Amino acid sequence: MKRVLPLLSLLLSFGGFAQELAFVKYKGGGDWYANPTSLPNLITYCNKNINTQINPKPQTVEVDSPDLFQFPLVHMTGHGNVFFSDNDAENLRNYLISGGFLHIDDNYGMQPYITKELKKVFPDKDLVELPANHEIFNIAFPFPDGLPKIHEHDGKRPQAFGLFHEGRLMLLFTFESDLGDGWEDPEVHNDPENVREKALKMGANIVKYAFEH
Repeated sequence: MKRVLPLLSLLLSFGGFAQELAFVKYKGGGDWYANPTSLPNLITYCNKNINTQINPKPQTVEVDSPDLFQFPLVHMTGHGNVFFSDNDAENLRNYLISGGFLHIDDNYGMQPYITKELKKVFPDKDLVELPANHEIFNIAFPFPDGLPKIHEHDGKRPQAFGLFHEGRLMLLFTFESDLGDGWEDPEVHNDPENVREKALKMGANIVKYAFEH
């Protein structure tokens, strides 16, 4: 099994960027490319506010690619269908249990598909809701009530679900929040600055948690 490089081994010897993040390109027809400015803006925010050294240009990686193991954190979003082949499921499983971290942000409409496909990856695991006092909600910025609400859809409360391996949170699924929309350029959704700030702070928490666990 390939292993994700630990954070310290990602540090470069002659300056430059220590880490890289990536969008996950998946099969099934869902719009994996939905929020193109989200990760670049989150990376900029993290580099300025939590002392990361992330390449400002995120990469794109397919679920079954060996390149997946180069990234300590990958981000997946969309509105529609998701499909994992057997190769996708095996590669993603190996990535996660060897130290990788996947953040899935439902951009509205993704939940029924990703829930079903994750059963291919971990048939014996169920998504469990994280309590508001979980470390990911206060590791860099405090969110005493848990996951913040960024965009309204169905009047439902925002929820954060996780998959764990040997006690480590390896996958975070954010639902009814739309963090990625809040990370996008201001003119994309015209969100108030305080709303974008909440989204970026929560995103920074996710990055910091993934890098340190």
